[in-house]
Order: sequence, then C-alpha cells, then structure tokens
Amino acid sequence: MSNELMVPQDMIVQIRDIMNNARCNVAQQVNNEQLLAYWNIGRVIVEHEQDSKERAEYGKQTLKQLSKVLTKEFGKGFSRSNLQNMRAFYISYPNYQTLSGKLSWSHYCELLIISDPDRRSFYEKECERSGWSVREMKRQISTSLFERLLLSDGKANKEKVYELATKGQELAAPEDIVKDPYVFEFLGIPENKPVLESELEKALVRQIEDFMLELGRGFMFVGTQQRVTLNNTHYYVDMVFYNKELHAYVLIELKTVKLMPEAVGQLNMYLNYYAAEVNEPGDNPPIGIILCTDKDNVSAEYALGGLSNNIFASTYTYVIPEKEKLIAQVEAVLEQWEDKED
Repeated sequence: MSNELMVPQDMIVQIRDIMNNARCNVAQQVNNEQLLAYWNIGRVIVEHEQDSKERAEYGKQTLKQLSKVLTKEFGKGFSRSNLQNMRAFYISYPNYQTLSGKLSWSHYCELLIISDPDRRSFYEKECERSGWSVREMKRQISTSLFERLLLSDGKANKEKVYELATKGQELAAPEDIVKDPYVFEFLGIPENKPVLESELEKALVRQIEDFMLELGRGFMFVGTQQRVTLNNTHYYVDMVFYNKELHAYVLIELKTVKLMPEAVGQLNMYLNYYAAEVNEPGDNPPIGIILCTDKDNVSAEYALGGLSNNIFASTYTYVIPEKEKLIAQVEAVLEQWEDKED
C-alpha cells in the first residue's frame, strides 16, 4: 500500500481555477494600463503638436527624435509608426472611458486603419462581443463583414448603419444570422474550380473554426450528414449547427450550383422534422440556410415565399470580395433609400 497521500481532485480543480483567474486578472490589468499609457502618450504628443507653429515639420522631426529617446530609455514599442498610432489613438478616442478593456493595443492599431467612424465602431463592438483575436478581426475586416451585413437583405439604410455602428450585430431574429455572400477564402479553392458538394463539405469541416467564424456569433457545431428518417427512408442534412443566442438549430444545405426550387422543398422537410422530433422545450423553430453558387432574386422570392419555416438562400465565394465594389453597392442602396424618403 502506498504511503503517498491522495490529493482530492476537487482540491486540484479549485486551485487551478484560482490560478487561472489570477492570471487572467493580471493580464487584464496589464492590458488596461498599457492602453491608458499609450492614450496619455498620444495626448501629450497632440497637445505639444498644437502648441507648435509649424505642425507638419513637428510631426516629421519631433516624433523621429522622440522615438530614439524613448527606445533608448524604455526599449521596444516606441517606433515612429507606433508613436503615430498613439497620436491617432488619442484623436480617434478623445474620451478614454469609451475604450474597451477587452481589446488589446494590437486590436486598436488595426481599428485605427479604418477611417470611417461607423465601420470602425462596428468592428470594435463585434470584436468585444465575439472575443475575436487580432487575426480573426483582420479577417472580418478584409472580407468586408460590415458591408455584407448591410447588403444581406438588400434594405440598407441609415438606421441600419447606425444600429450596426452603435450595437454591433444584433441577433434577435432568424434573418439576423444571414450574410450574402458568405466568404470561404480560407479553403484556398480557386474561384473557377469545379467542386463536388461532398468535397466542399469535407473542406469546411477541416476548417471548422474558420467556418464558424464566418457564420458568426453563437454557433456550435453539431455534425455533418445528420440523418432524418421518414417512412423507413433515410435523408441526410449536410451540416447542422445550434445557435446559442437564438436558441435554435441551424440546418445548412450546400449546393455547388445555383438555387433550385427542389432544394427549398427538401430543406423545408428537414425543418419540419427537426421541429417535431429534435427540438426540446425552450428551443425556437429551426432555421434553414441554402448556400449556393448563384441565385436569381425573382426565383428565390417565389421559391422561399409563403413558407412557415425560416429558410434563407445565400451565395458563397472562394475569394475575398472587392471592398470598393461592396462599398459602392452600399452607397447606391443608401442613395436609393434616401431618394424614396425624400
């Protein structure tokens, strides 16, 4: 018999939780102090710049000299470009209390690149609520998430811009989780390469974390090829997720062709099955999304119209959309909306 004392497992778990919480609190405190220090450095730079008669020359020469002095005294982190970021940080966020302690300095350096305040505010809010890493936030910015959400239902207006900028993406109704187009650039598939639906499904599963990032907040992966049995006949749903914020199953059908009416009927059958056989008390009606290569808006309207279930059709692309085109589309829709309002 061993003479060693057996350490209770719950004791280890409690101590581990204490240490992990302490480390998180220390990291959070360090992050807050760094943001405050950089904000104050930016304030000092701006105030001295305003006192200078030749501001352009001040910006070029003083920051260069300041970088050398601070680097010599404090080490890395005080390059001229980083000092310029601190200056922009203070100008963009003159009220320190509006800053989010959940975002790091690296997050804010990426946000400062965005000149439009509404777009910047949206990504800041979403990053805070979704817990994006810097890499994930850069990916959402590069794929123009803000513009895609505005264009998803073709009803972009100034109220929607304001809501996204001040609240981020609100998930209150099934249509709130839908984007158009979805961007699968992380798969590395050439734009014009023919792909089978089974191959696309396997590729998305291999990159499930990136796929769930693209789907949005609150998604949990349930599985692929989920069986639905009716009258001894087996059918299979391509991909099934559960959205924690909407409390609903999300069934996704992948199509490597344009939207066809029969795909809508099939997905509608799956949703009826999930509502009757899979849903538990507290679950909301399931949501269906057909991801296809193309859709005719008129055909989609008739195919999806009149259904009691929540079914949406969205396109997807393997390449990052051209940001300028998306911005132009948003501006065009906003202009049309303003003309109607006038």
